[in-house]
Amino acid sequence: MRIAFFSDIHANLPALEAFFKDVASENVDAIYCLGDLVGYNVWPNEVVNAIRKRNIPTIMGNHDEALLLPILQESKPSNKGLTRALVTNQNRDYLINLPRQLSINFVSDNEPFNLLMVHGSVKAINDYMVIDYPEAEVLQMMNSQKADVLLCGHTHKPFHRVIKSDNVFKHVINIGSVGKPKDGDSRLCYAILELNKNTTPSNPEAIKVTFKRATYDVEKAAKAVENSEFSTSYADALRIAK
Repeated sequence: MRIAFFSDIHANLPALEAFFKDVASENVDAIYCLGDLVGYNVWPNEVVNAIRKRNIPTIMGNHDEALLLPILQESKPSNKGLTRALVTNQNRDYLINLPRQLSINFVSDNEPFNLLMVHGSVKAINDYMVIDYPEAEVLQMMNSQKADVLLCGHTHKPFHRVIKSDNVFKHVINIGSVGKPKDGDSRLCYAILELNKNTTPSNPEAIKVTFKRATYDVEKAAKAVENSEFSTSYADALRIAK
């Protein structure tokens, strides 16, 4: 089984459209979104509509969660304030009612194998699951949820980390960002997981993880920021992927 996971679109419609085009060529069996559909750019409604139209299972990100707050009267428009003003009430209702976690459970050779999707970490929606997050804390989080694979976003920096614990292997996968990469590569990033009959917790190679990169019209997205009330620093960040 091949499953695609993507996250952190941040209202970047050109990047999302390029993602859909790229993933269509990958013959995946399912697609999941790990949140942060909005923020930093001018297409929050178009992004939400595109994901809703495709009925993609999606969890809440911290920028989606921020829409729980009312529109603020600000002397200088902020990212959150501008986003809240752009998002329709219908799309806001969708975003603030998204689940905070999703899990997928498999059984192979009578052994359960569980994937857990979060935005930040099990601890918090805005927790940064970095590659060197303390191992003991990662294992505590995963064991508390009976997770063999922890999939997350939020940092916008992809990695696959394998942790041996007793006689089993735990996998932490940060899937990177479609709409706002921060690893120095401006191409969009998402992850594809492959599972097969040998996918069990005791197999260190239980899953194959591929990080897909694809180009998109970065200048179109950056110019949209510059022609809006959003800070031009967000446009520069898209260009240099920082």
